[in-house]
Amino acid sequence: MTGRADQNHLIADAHRALGQHVRAVEEARATLRLRLPEEVHAEAVIVGAEALADLGRFDEAIGFIRSHPVRERVARRSDLRVWYAAGDVLERAGRRGEAATEFRRIVRHDAAAFDAAERLAALEGSS
Repeated sequence: MTGRADQNHLIADAHRALGQHVRAVEEARATLRLRLPEEVHAEAVIVGAEALADLGRFDEAIGFIRSHPVRERVARRSDLRVWYAAGDVLERAGRRGEAATEFRRIVRHDAAAFDAAERLAALEGSS
């Protein structure tokens, strides 16, 4: 509506909320082809990966989210969000050990971020 591409991830998220998962993935992919700030790309990757997971396409969702570059040593807030989404998708896929690794990465940088510590504890407690 505005012609601004930096809000396309919100359109993708709206498609996901409406149950239009394929359209959400398409919009996320289109957003990634544009020259936009890394934070916008991170949000598009998150929405696209979660929409793929909603469709049960977990391997594709993980590949999609892992295509986004993150920093290990000095994590930005967007990196933490990408790791959180990766952990969520991995847990939904039944890959609990890998999910715990993602939540552990978040906690290492910010123990209070989201509910990562609680999700990590739940994963480690049920191992």
